[in-house]
Amino acid sequence: MERNKIWLALSALLLATSWLQAQSAHRQLQQGNEAYEEQDYKTAEEHYRKSLAERSTAKGSYNLGNAIYQQGRYEESIRRFEHAAEVSKSEDEKASAFHNLGNAYLQGQKWEKAIEAYKNSLRLRPGDQSTKYNLAMAQQLFRQQQEQQQQQQQQEEGEQDQEQQQQQSGQSEGEQDQQDQQQQSQGEQDQEQQQEQQNANQDQEQAGKPQKGAQALSQEEAQRLLEIIEEEELRVLEKMKNQQNGNTKKREKDW
Repeated sequence: MERNKIWLALSALLLATSWLQAQSAHRQLQQGNEAYEEQDYKTAEEHYRKSLAERSTAKGSYNLGNAIYQQGRYEESIRRFEHAAEVSKSEDEKASAFHNLGNAYLQGQKWEKAIEAYKNSLRLRPGDQSTKYNLAMAQQLFRQQQEQQQQQQQQEEGEQDQEQQQQQSGQSEGEQDQQDQQQQSQGEQDQEQQQEQQNANQDQEQAGKPQKGAQALSQEEAQRLLEIIEEEELRVLEKMKNQQNGNTKKREKDW
């Protein structure tokens, strides 16, 4: 009996504590709603957090997400809307959570995720015109983003092609300059060889001509020079002949 009484007392205490927590959470939630209506979003956030600390509910998470969203902290509000959509039992509350989740993604320029969130909302609440409008806007923004990315990619590819063409053009100019230099060097070398050949030809021509200041022999002078050479040769021969005769006579005398 005593144990049963103790168990009943503890159960009653737990129920009373839970009821008190629920009442406190509800009161904080109501105070948060009042602050939200007055556009005091920071105070509303504080009450919603206190409400969730007492009791975690889908409505509390959804309202906290709205208060955070209104303060421009869109990334943080996403987590609250996702949680609300996950734990909510009501299709209407789920649809509202997905709708605001799409708005948060839209503010973060995450068009694809916004589109998916709006579609999830419309699956639960097909006739919501506000969600349809936001979905159409997200789809349009997504198409514009794709077009801009495509244009940017084409522009980058065009710039790369232009840069490659400039590099190839610069390389061709460098090769042409090198070829011109080689041709110029070869031309200078050929010119030097031609000049050397001309000089050699001039030397040969000069060897066959009288040097500057010398006079060419006349025909009479040349004839006279030949006669002198012949007379000189005759005298040499006569002298050699006399020497031979003298030696012969001497040998005969010795005998």
